[in-house]
Amino acid sequence: MNRSARSRRVPPADRRYATGSIGYSTREPMQPTEVAEPMKSFRIALYPGDGIGVEVLNEAVRVLGCVQEIVGGFELLYTQFDWGCAYAARHGHVTPADYLETLRPFDAIFLGAIGDPRCLPDPVTLVPLVQIRQRFDQYACLRPAKLYPGVRSPLRQPGAIDLLIVRENSEGEYAVCGGRVKTGRPEEIAIQSAVHTRAGVQRILRFAFASARTRRRRLTMITKSNALPYGMALWDAVLEEVCAEFPDVQAERQNADAAAMNLVRRPERFDVIVASNLFGDILSDLAGEITGGIGLAPSANVNPERVFPSMFEPVHGSAPDIAGKGIANPIAAILSGALMLEWLGLNEAAARVRRAVERALADGAATPDLGGSLTTGQMTDRVIQGLDDAGA
Repeated sequence: MNRSARSRRVPPADRRYATGSIGYSTREPMQPTEVAEPMKSFRIALYPGDGIGVEVLNEAVRVLGCVQEIVGGFELLYTQFDWGCAYAARHGHVTPADYLETLRPFDAIFLGAIGDPRCLPDPVTLVPLVQIRQRFDQYACLRPAKLYPGVRSPLRQPGAIDLLIVRENSEGEYAVCGGRVKTGRPEEIAIQSAVHTRAGVQRILRFAFASARTRRRRLTMITKSNALPYGMALWDAVLEEVCAEFPDVQAERQNADAAAMNLVRRPERFDVIVASNLFGDILSDLAGEITGGIGLAPSANVNPERVFPSMFEPVHGSAPDIAGKGIANPIAAILSGALMLEWLGLNEAAARVRRAVERALADGAATPDLGGSLTTGQMTDRVIQGLDDAGA
């Protein structure tokens, strides 16, 4: 098990220890009024993956280690797995056969990025990612997009864009349904079907409505029922039903093509966008670009019932063209770490990380993708410098 260099050892639950001390207290048992809050411990599976995934995840863990020391009261216990293309070169497959059973006991999974088409085709390397989302029922994919001060957007001024895309993460195109016949021949046929269930649509819409209640109480559902009269018509019908449960949230639906146009034309009007798997994937990349680039875009794949571990990852891929150059933007991974902290109930630590990121960007810190010259490590250093001042 690998731990952050800043991690503290957690004493066994049946031993008393003094607040702020490392190790055990030698004092007599404290009176009830003096009992310190027990240290909260969380087991985190680190899955760096391939390319820049390894680089940005390391930097995000650095930030998490620092905020752990500053805020206190919790510790993150890491176990790192070397799965991916390098693992496949040694073993013939990108993960061991029991990788899902290995990940199951963890409180959260922190992923870097997966894939390198120079080594293996994406349909091979991405299988673990899809299976983790499905087998652990991480049906809600959260992709916030915010335009920060100091970041240039082709569309708007900072502060004008602040939205959350809630993507259905278990059905649609992820439900493998179809096949190919007469492969390689001129008359070859390929069938790929998207699968939507009433229960699946209901639960993601309810989750999105609940999320809207914590924000500006506006929800836009993405549809395309004018051209897809079965699957998307089901989404339309379920929206009408679920709307009645959330009368305090203003809801509308937009066709996917119109939503793409409006994200460019008037993104400030969106608050929470909820969409099927495919539409959510496409629109979240667009939202990332209009807020400065996907190097700033975090995401979470959550199991809202908390029966299984949830997974946190930057939206961007492994970018093998810049891997090893030290110029990858770590902000998306750092903000994904903040989402993980929030999911674990560590709201103060999560807020501090976000404020430190905002301060660094506002002060002009930028990697090459943002028009700057900072290295990956230097960008992280700027965030860490702001952690102490980000408490207020």
